[in-house]
Amino acid sequence: MENNELKAFTKQNTQVRAGEILRALCDRREIRLFRCTVIGELDANKLLDPEGEYNCDDLSVDRPAFHACLRFEQKIHFNSCKFLENVCFASPWDTPKALKAVFAGDVVFNSSIFCGQALFANATFKQLAGFDGCEFQKVTAFRNSLFESRAMFRTAHFAGYGLFSGARFGGDSRFTNTCFGKGANFSKTKFCTAVDFAGVYAESRAIPIFEDVEFTRKGRGDDETFWRFIKQASQEAGYYRMAGECFYKERCAHLWKKFRGPDDEVERGKRIAVRLLRGLQILPELVFGRLLFGYGERPIRVLIAGAIVIIACGIFYESPLADLSGRLATESGHYSLVDGLYFSVTTFTTVGFGDIHPVETHLLTRFVVMLEAMTGAGLTALFIVALSKRYSRG
Repeated sequence: MENNELKAFTKQNTQVRAGEILRALCDRREIRLFRCTVIGELDANKLLDPEGEYNCDDLSVDRPAFHACLRFEQKIHFNSCKFLENVCFASPWDTPKALKAVFAGDVVFNSSIFCGQALFANATFKQLAGFDGCEFQKVTAFRNSLFESRAMFRTAHFAGYGLFSGARFGGDSRFTNTCFGKGANFSKTKFCTAVDFAGVYAESRAIPIFEDVEFTRKGRGDDETFWRFIKQASQEAGYYRMAGECFYKERCAHLWKKFRGPDDEVERGKRIAVRLLRGLQILPELVFGRLLFGYGERPIRVLIAGAIVIIACGIFYESPLADLSGRLATESGHYSLVDGLYFSVTTFTTVGFGDIHPVETHLLTRFVVMLEAMTGAGLTALFIVALSKRYSRG
């Protein structure tokens, strides 16, 4: 068997024609280019031309959904390279099912510059997909692509539009400190494991599309940094309602992350006890911050909670369990449900007209009145804060 070093297509600090790279791919040679300038269009569709100069019979794999499928078994490394024209490992725009590329080995384009379009739609990356530090000057398409292993887009710059709609990230995906110049599309994208959008920002006021984006490990808080990115982009574009919704999702994800903690922080046998302690620590935030207050984005929840308290206390005041006195009492000394609700409202709002009051010797009634007054004062304050936060942005 020939040595892989002899079979590798290796170039450094030189100009390389795209045709040479395509021929090396057909010959199943490992690609190793460092600081090279690629001249011409690197288009995998040329490999399918029956009258062309390339013989790609060994690369073809039948796929019912596609007219042709090219499987590249070798490792492909383009480090700090510059592609002067389009890089296309996908079907043309007008025939989206014409070609599917499958990369069985590592594919690395770290610190490379794509002067033309970079098209990898419907591609499958079975190993590392490395695009750290890349500059995409025009449209970049990873639509419906499958990343079975790690996908690295750290410190990348998408000067054109970034299309990730329908993509599936099966391994860790990192977009740390990446810039989207003209927007991005993450609709129907699925993140199956850890994802990191920390430091991601948008240069323009185009809001990334994120309809039906899915996070499989949502219970671990993996989506926190993604929603922070969308929130910041929405704020800069003036969509404050959308920014508020993203803030709510970000805080919910952060709450889950605090509950889970690092997986390797403790031994497996102690993990349940540690999570129980964390659960007790975050219980106030869970009840008041998320469920009741909605982190300031759900004022209607405070109103519903207040209505429940008023009705429940009103029923109690009308029942034989309560002992009230006042001029509205019936001959039997009991109050109607309407009177009970009236007293409940005045107590909840801490108005207290004095026409109905608890009997001094009945501790249960006095305790319920005191508890309702304190609850009413707290819920009123929460409602005012939530209302002002939600409708006073800008």
